[in-house]
Amino acid sequence: MCDISLTLRIDFCLIPIGTGEPSVAEYIAECHRVLEKSGLKFQVLQGPWSQVMQAIRDCHAAVHVKGAPRVATDIRIGTRVDKELVPGHGNEDKLKRVQQILAFDNKE
Repeated sequence: MCDISLTLRIDFCLIPIGTGEPSVAEYIAECHRVLEKSGLKFQVLQGPWSQVMQAIRDCHAAVHVKGAPRVATDIRIGTRVDKELVPGHGNEDKLKRVQQILAFDNKE
């Protein structure tokens, strides 16, 4: 096994299934509460691999406890080893870079 510490960025879509009602807002709100408690920065969840996966696992558990008999999650994961990913800063840097490029386009 490779001995490397991975910080990752992840986006995931958690879908409660079989709740008996068309709205899933209460279930997603419960997942949001779990993510707030995790201490990880999120909209795009990022942090150490084990903590991020634990947060998603905890979201699943919380949604089940809330009454959803099934939960499906799609996950997209990105890692880097060529540049340090500082939790809580990477996405802002990406956004700033794109804004700089777009600002340059507008000057032309």
